[in-house]
Amino acid sequence: MAFGINRKELLQWKRDIDHGKIAFITHYWLDDRFPDINTVTKVGCKDLKKLSDWGIQYGLKKEWIHLRKDGYSHFDLLGQKQLEILQKEGLEDQLKSFSLLQS
Repeated sequence: MAFGINRKELLQWKRDIDHGKIAFITHYWLDDRFPDINTVTKVGCKDLKKLSDWGIQYGLKKEWIHLRKDGYSHFDLLGQKQLEILQKEGLEDQLKSFSLLQS
């Protein structure tokens, strides 16, 4: 279950993907499979090769891309990998908005 984002943010993420950008969106998320995780960052791109190549620099495998028929395929970033990538990508606003920065 996702929450903590608004329609405007979701539509901007989709527009960025539609324009071939590597797009990031972070939201709160609950899943019984990951009881200690409460946020996820979705990193998407319409160009799957570009997305796969982007992921390689962070040790992400192309098999981990959540392939979607609607064109919004993406990686799901969780936990420490999520923090690491958001920091390296300079997305402090998402880290702060979801209280992911460690004190």
